[in-house]
Amino acid sequence: MAEELIEELVEEGEDAQTGKFMTFQTGKEYFGISISYVKEIIPMQPITAIPEVEDYIKGLINLRGKIIPVIDVRVRFKMDPTEYTDRTCIIVIDVKSTVLGLIVERIAEVDTILDDDIVPPPALGKKDNEQRKYVYGLARTGDTVKLLLDPDKLIKQDALDAIEDNQEKEQS
Repeated sequence: MAEELIEELVEEGEDAQTGKFMTFQTGKEYFGISISYVKEIIPMQPITAIPEVEDYIKGLINLRGKIIPVIDVRVRFKMDPTEYTDRTCIIVIDVKSTVLGLIVERIAEVDTILDDDIVPPPALGKKDNEQRKYVYGLARTGDTVKLLLDPDKLIKQDALDAIEDNQEKEQS
């Protein structure tokens, strides 16, 4: 269902994407990412591990001939890793012309969240600051609070460089 909504929104153009967020669950938390970053949602795929990269980078997948890195959102947020299930999927996003996959436990829905409904995250303890680095706002939808992610901050530039170096070594 979420895949059809994404296709509709992409076909309708940027105006239809304004205020739309793909929401997903990781652990007990709900997160949202602007639909403008989301390219597609795919089921879990075989992942090729990459040596000597950050632990949250699970490896590379082959998506219709294009090799893309995938990161585990749970591990990125310093949560305990969990087994992947039939509900685990990969949200393929495009951040500054870099395509990558986010491994998430469960897709929730596409939500409309207006700018007026977004508040900055509060400054709490050190553990919260780990997630806060990637969260630019909080939004209440229905009876849940969703943490809105800044995809630019999910993956460090040096990690991207290491992935590219490994890809170049494999191709030569």
